[in-house]
Amino acid sequence: MEIEKKFLINLPLIDIKAFPCVNIEQGYICTNPVIRIRKKENSHFITYKSSGLMIRQEYEDEISKEQYDYLKKKIDYNLIIKERYYIPVTNSLTAEVDVFKDKLEGLIMAEVEFPSEEIANNFTPPNWFITEVTFNSKFHNSNLCKEEDISFLNNI
Repeated sequence: MEIEKKFLINLPLIDIKAFPCVNIEQGYICTNPVIRIRKKENSHFITYKSSGLMIRQEYEDEISKEQYDYLKKKIDYNLIIKERYYIPVTNSLTAEVDVFKDKLEGLIMAEVEFPSEEIANNFTPPNWFITEVTFNSKFHNSNLCKEEDISFLNNI
């Protein structure tokens, strides 16, 4: 079970370069239901996600580089490329801040995963979180991969 909230953020309020970072690329074999492949540094994964907004079922398995490279040729829409920074927001919670590259350059989003729905509902975001987009499905990566640029943000 994945319990997660998403936020657009304001970088000038925090120096993300001071925190650990990984490079990620991911693509979608299918967007409904969600079947995603991901390369995170030198590891490769396939992930299945149920429908939902804040709460979803998620199953992830590691795959080989060869499997990833084969499946990458089969993705729908655009490959998502991003840097992910890990920034503590409480003693027990970490924001995963994604700085998108390529077609989504300029989009910066934070995701916070929670151990329970109650903790998620009582979460007070830090001041550098601007707008919560948890309940806007446009901000699921499985929908972001369909965008050609970030002009869709003008309608938010």
